[in-house]
Amino acid sequence: MRRATTAALFTLVTVAAAACSSSGGGSHPSTTSNSRPAASTSTPAVSSSHASSTSAPSSPPPHGTTTTTQPKSTAERALAAMSLKQRVGQLIMVDCPSTGVSQATRAAITSYRVGSVILDGTSQSGLAATRSVTAQLRGLAPRGVGLFIATDQEGGQVQRLQGPGFSPIPSAVVQGGTAADTLRRQARQWGDELRQAGINVNLAPVLDTVPSGGGSNPPIGDLDRQYGNTPTAVAKRGLAFARGMGEAGIDATVKHFPGLGRVGGNTDTSGGVRDTVTSRNDAYLAPFRAAARAGVPFLMMSTAIYSKIDSANPAAFSPTIIGGMVRGDLGYRGVVISDDVGAASQVAQYSPGQRAVRFVAAGGDVVLTVVATQAAAMTEALLRRAKSDATFRKKVDTAVLRVLRAKHSRDLLT
Repeated sequence: MRRATTAALFTLVTVAAAACSSSGGGSHPSTTSNSRPAASTSTPAVSSSHASSTSAPSSPPPHGTTTTTQPKSTAERALAAMSLKQRVGQLIMVDCPSTGVSQATRAAITSYRVGSVILDGTSQSGLAATRSVTAQLRGLAPRGVGLFIATDQEGGQVQRLQGPGFSPIPSAVVQGGTAADTLRRQARQWGDELRQAGINVNLAPVLDTVPSGGGSNPPIGDLDRQYGNTPTAVAKRGLAFARGMGEAGIDATVKHFPGLGRVGGNTDTSGGVRDTVTSRNDAYLAPFRAAARAGVPFLMMSTAIYSKIDSANPAAFSPTIIGGMVRGDLGYRGVVISDDVGAASQVAQYSPGQRAVRFVAAGGDVVLTVVATQAAAMTEALLRRAKSDATFRKKVDTAVLRVLRAKHSRDLLT
């Protein structure tokens, strides 16, 4: 079943954003972040790709009747045809230079079956040159299962793809002063440019809220990456941006859950970054809750540590935050992706293999590394754990099926 139309997908954006006012979320200029309960009164328009990856058991048939096997979905058939190594590859996103395919990226796709790529580094080459790069990447993908090809196209200081064919995008602060309908139309144009360049995922918008008068905020506020200073303002403009991207055929990614707007360090360049304020039912989670209700396809996890929620683990490695809050409290059914765990100082104490295993064990789907050569270590660690731990193997299959459903919704499965 195909994803519902984008218009339907975001039907409840306005309602959800309005709810933020009664309930009251960072990437940095690097590749990804630096680059994430009030009950709903109506059923959110969630697309088919965001449905739970496990189905509720059906009732037994009446005595004396026979049963027929229900046909599997396209995503389920693709999963069944994959080896364990191919499945693990779907859970990894590696970097590719924005200006050309590196040997490390090529090896990650062809040798380790990596299923997603992020164009890394700012390029002034323009749309046509970028389309050539993405065409090369698509040519490396295995038959029948296409690549998610992502970039960071937020605007302001974080616009990776520039040059002829790409419009200059203002910062989120400037976007936040634009009427929501106007911003949605602008985002649709920016998304059209990405689609023409062969991109299908944008690691934006930022839904982190930076409060007024809160002092320096290196990953978000200091770089003008926030849509406003209240959760309500952030939700309204951030989801307008996401809706416009969706209308252009681009999967948006809200980030960085549960928020980098109140931290004093940049997780890309500093270790030990902690948020000592955010609680499990914090008002600043409202934009993410609105995004979950609206069915935004991707949600990115922060790597900061949230002392009031899980003081022992970065959010991307926390079962409490991913499993308990994202999947439970928010009811989010889309793809959960990590912030960069390849070069980020915040996770340097863990080996690349540990980073991948901890993320998937916590409930994550796609682990992002901006160091493509880490694909080998991450693959080997995920395989080793999946072969020795049935519970972890089930988590792998659940995550892969979620990714494949999202790919099917973008015509990447044949």
